[in-house]
Amino acid sequence: MLISCFLFCWGNGSLRENSKLRDHELNPTVDMEKWMKMLVRDSEKQIPQVPHWRFCYTILCQESIIGAFIIHQLDLDLRNAVCVFHFMLRALDTVEDDTSIATEVKVPILMAFHRYIYDREWQFACGTENHRVLMDKFHHGSTAFLELKSSYQEVIEDVTMRMGAGMAKFICKEVETIDDYDEYCHYVAGLVGLGLSRLFHASGVEDLPPSTFFHSTSVFLQKADVIEDYLEDINEIPKSRMFWPRQIWSKYVDRLEDLQYEKNMVKALHCLNDMVTNALLHAEDCLKDIGAVRDPAIFQLFAMLLLITMGTLASCYNNIQVFRGVKTLRRDLAAKFVDRINTISDFYQAFYDYACMLKSKIDDNDPNATKTKERVEAILKTLQGRQNVITEGIST
Repeated sequence: MLISCFLFCWGNGSLRENSKLRDHELNPTVDMEKWMKMLVRDSEKQIPQVPHWRFCYTILCQESIIGAFIIHQLDLDLRNAVCVFHFMLRALDTVEDDTSIATEVKVPILMAFHRYIYDREWQFACGTENHRVLMDKFHHGSTAFLELKSSYQEVIEDVTMRMGAGMAKFICKEVETIDDYDEYCHYVAGLVGLGLSRLFHASGVEDLPPSTFFHSTSVFLQKADVIEDYLEDINEIPKSRMFWPRQIWSKYVDRLEDLQYEKNMVKALHCLNDMVTNALLHAEDCLKDIGAVRDPAIFQLFAMLLLITMGTLASCYNNIQVFRGVKTLRRDLAAKFVDRINTISDFYQAFYDYACMLKSKIDDNDPNATKTKERVEAILKTLQGRQNVITEGIST
């Protein structure tokens, strides 16, 4: 789900300004494993000792060490609110993802989940590994939730209610059309971005920029994840639900799983490029409104989120490795961005470079080439309208 991706990007977006770490410790040439261990140590030192808070923060660290580290740079009340927000949505996602739960059991739980977050006695065993532990000790999350300010509770309850209802709808419904795809991404991603923005606003650190920014940014990332996770999802046992819309993939193959086979390589690339082109629709809204984000740390969160998403799409475009299970964006890319993206001009330049990278990969023989070029050109025009970006690309 998007919440974990948000936190991964968050961690890479705010380290430079807020962390106690020195610039040389965050140099992108530093060994990634050593860097991660350093973040683990710093995060663990700051985990509260009160049992319910310690459990919530431990779950957060298991999902994203970098994200957890950055949450510790926030004021205490906002830090706790974001931690609980993550906890509750991760629990909700665990119920949705567990394919062993019968539909007639799962749907009512998803629909009522926003009430369970108030109930210290509620428990439902499901999920695997760390997620099962989370569900077994759900009372810790409820206890922490009940200690938050009412303004934070209202946001978390509302997002949980709306997301649970959306998930329940798609338990019983396949993603057939592009409208279905957009609706599902709204429920599992758009609501996360909107929820975070409302938490920031409730804390007083951020005004509410146009809602299209948070929604579009979240859906933009979700669509990149759906694309990149194709093989992992298609081969999952028990069989996972798939979110590539039939309206797109049925133009190229009879079954979605056929895209992975060598004999269908050309069709697979055409379908992949169609999916990437669809995702690019959301980039313009993100670029138009990011300047409205006031808080520097929150700006860096969304800047990193957008850059990693655009980098992923540029890497995925026309890349058959998506169907071989190879992750196209290197894990250390965000570490490099830490030392590169400090101003909105830096952000515009990096985004521009990725758009140019994608444009250079467009195959004129692709059936969607004209549409893809139009969307990339619209992105470049939006960027050029905000500043004179240079064309010395960042290395990828």
